[in-house]
Amino acid sequence: MSFSISGKTAIVTGGANGVGLAIGRHFVDKGANVVFADMDEARLIKELGENDDNSNIRYFAGDLREKLTQANLLSATIDAFEQVDILVNACRQVVPSDPLNPDDDAVEMLLQQNLLTSLRMSQQVAKRMIKQSGDQTEGVAGTIVNLSSIAARRTHPDLMAYSISSAALDQMTRSLAVALAPHRIRVNAVAFGSVMSASLKETLREHKDYREDIECHTPLGRIASATELAEAVQYLSCDGSSFMTGQIMTMDGGRTLLDPVAAPAH
Repeated sequence: MSFSISGKTAIVTGGANGVGLAIGRHFVDKGANVVFADMDEARLIKELGENDDNSNIRYFAGDLREKLTQANLLSATIDAFEQVDILVNACRQVVPSDPLNPDDDAVEMLLQQNLLTSLRMSQQVAKRMIKQSGDQTEGVAGTIVNLSSIAARRTHPDLMAYSISSAALDQMTRSLAVALAPHRIRVNAVAFGSVMSASLKETLREHKDYREDIECHTPLGRIASATELAEAVQYLSCDGSSFMTGQIMTMDGGRTLLDPVAAPAH
């Protein structure tokens, strides 16, 4: 059983910031070819430098809510590395919503950003994985990992839209897993609670008591590091999890085991 992803090619969406950037960098460190995709080109260049044809790192800038942009991302990946083995859908947003305001469009916005973008990317990439596997009938043809949240199972008054989009993403993961299993493509997700990303660090600086609240409602008593999340995604991407599909791996330090009246997932 191998946990190696060395030599594999991965697309990581949401790759300019936070957990997407951390996952992409972790994959690079483990020997994978990685295409970091994000709308924020300036941030991509700042974090990764200019594209280098002799490197195992590429960046791609564009609005992945657009189907043409998704197709161009896949083409750029194939041009650079000739194949795609792993897709990590880490492009996600968290915005507050008003559950009693009929004019609040947060639900539609997050379904587009967190669900439909991941679905369309998965469909595009899965077609390529099927094509490149040719006549092979054994082994894994590709893996897709979605980033979800424990908000899919927990509620918070200000995060209704995020909870709905997360729950929908979990069901999409299960549905695609069944649909793609005959093609030897595995689809799983990681549902996490609080991870020490750049955005959470900024939140903790602004709200000093928030960290204590999170830790108080987490049995392990701490916030996960971005590396821990990246390692969980690596496991779902490697041959070590080759008989695992359609699963939502929870990484929350035990938070969902407690009373749901707790700090919201971030």
